Amino acid sequence: MSIFQQPKSKRAIWDADDCALILIDYQPEMFCSVRSSDPAAIETNVVAVAKAAMAFQIPVILSTVAVEMGVNQPTIESLQGALPGVVPIDRTGMNAWEDPVFVEAIKATGRRRLVFGALYTEICLAYPVLEALQDGYEASFIADAVGGESKVEHEMAILRMIQAGAAPNTTIAMIAEWFRDWKSLRAQAGREVLIPLFKARRQAESESMPVAPKDTTLGTPAPH
Repeated sequence: MSIFQQPKSKRAIWDADDCALILIDYQPEMFCSVRSSDPAAIETNVVAVAKAAMAFQIPVILSTVAVEMGVNQPTIESLQGALPGVVPIDRTGMNAWEDPVFVEAIKATGRRRLVFGALYTEICLAYPVLEALQDGYEASFIADAVGGESKVEHEMAILRMIQAGAAPNTTIAMIAEWFRDWKSLRAQAGREVLIPLFKARRQAESESMPVAPKDTTLGTPAPH
């Protein structure tokens, strides 16, 4: 092998066969406190990533916090519905990487490239991402499918993870990266996720556009 060649798992591009998707604490209580970006957009994006992962047969680890304690509600219905058969791992701690059941579930996937999404960016995302990197995994996160309690907290966590070696990505870019070729076996599944996502985004944009005030001067009879 040439010194300029790398093993498949070390390619710059992240293939679906190399990845596991890790989704943490997408629960109603967390969405209510997100202030860094639009919670509805986060929901749309994380559901799309989850659907793509299921379609591409990417292992998914879903985790919640404090549900069994009776403190928080379970994963939001739209996300849980996109993950049939995926049973959440409930925790009591904020750092999922400190939960043995969670870590063992990741090890059981056999994947070394972990794609993360979580609420909040500064806590439940940053902590396990940093720990995964320390333990020798490669880590990426979906920047437009996560959010923090404030813009500065979100942005500082993003910088912290990048500085530690995590690869930032976005929803559409990650889904496209997982299949890449419109003639591949995964292409049709990719279309079935991306096309509704594009439509949902355009719909959200149209609904958020301000309505121009009606010009009441047009058609007004001239004074006599």
